[in-house]
Amino acid sequence: MKLVTYQINNEEREGIVVNEQIYDLQTNQPVYTYELLAPVPHPTSCRDGYAFRQHVASARRNRGLEMIKEFDQYPIFYFTNHNAIYGPGPIYCMPDHFEKLDFELEVAIVIGKQGRNIKAADADSYIKGYTIMNDLSARTLQMEEMLLNLGPAKGKDFATVIGPWLVTPDELEPYKCNPKPGHVGNNYNLTMTCKVNGVEVSRGNMADMDWTFAEIIERASYGCDLYPGDVIGSGTVGTGCFLELNGTGLLNSPYYKTQWLKDGDIVEMEITGLGTLSNTIVAEATSWSILKQKK
Repeated sequence: MKLVTYQINNEEREGIVVNEQIYDLQTNQPVYTYELLAPVPHPTSCRDGYAFRQHVASARRNRGLEMIKEFDQYPIFYFTNHNAIYGPGPIYCMPDHFEKLDFELEVAIVIGKQGRNIKAADADSYIKGYTIMNDLSARTLQMEEMLLNLGPAKGKDFATVIGPWLVTPDELEPYKCNPKPGHVGNNYNLTMTCKVNGVEVSRGNMADMDWTFAEIIERASYGCDLYPGDVIGSGTVGTGCFLELNGTGLLNSPYYKTQWLKDGDIVEMEITGLGTLSNTIVAEATSWSILKQKK
């Protein structure tokens, strides 16, 4: 199933997508006029992992650092702002966010039932569904604050995007593949791409996850309850952000032209089986000026 949350007449409602048509879960009637929200617009928490070795290794290499050995010891994650969740549509950013504003191409899961001290071998049964995640990042803010060895915080807390819908695991069965050697849990052969203003800038695959979601769940639930509605991101796929792409480009050529997101950019993320998540970056000051003009 593909599960959605949509808004109509300022009311949030839940629906299901059948043949590209939304049906309301309560009335079973088709919905024709609506605003699509994040599939879980008010998650109980939002964590983001660090599961793709390629991204970690490339980002460190571009900073002149060797691959960190602790990556293979346990999956890590951080908590981001679960009250700053966006779905498809405009993303409002403040002036400081545009200091090296970046996308991050990821997959995310939503927890479907409460659990604690969950073993990786059992963890996939706790996943309600999968969705696309764009972990937007203000890199200048992020790098400044992490000099103090704490964070990320302000570089990440303004917007995390998920959508367009939540896909239940049964729909992904045809794409199932083995996890990396030495790892436990389901994995899927899902092509992941990101376009900015119609130009593809990133391409990867969920099958390249080193740490599985099952293993991330085991780590996250150790001595801690997970709840229905918790969102957990995979972390960035290899080549899945401008930070990595710019660093690799400059490493290969000093004449490489770096790129960051700017006001008006359209970001489209597509993942096999999960759909397409489209957002437009909007300068918040601009939106306020437009409102004032209308008054």
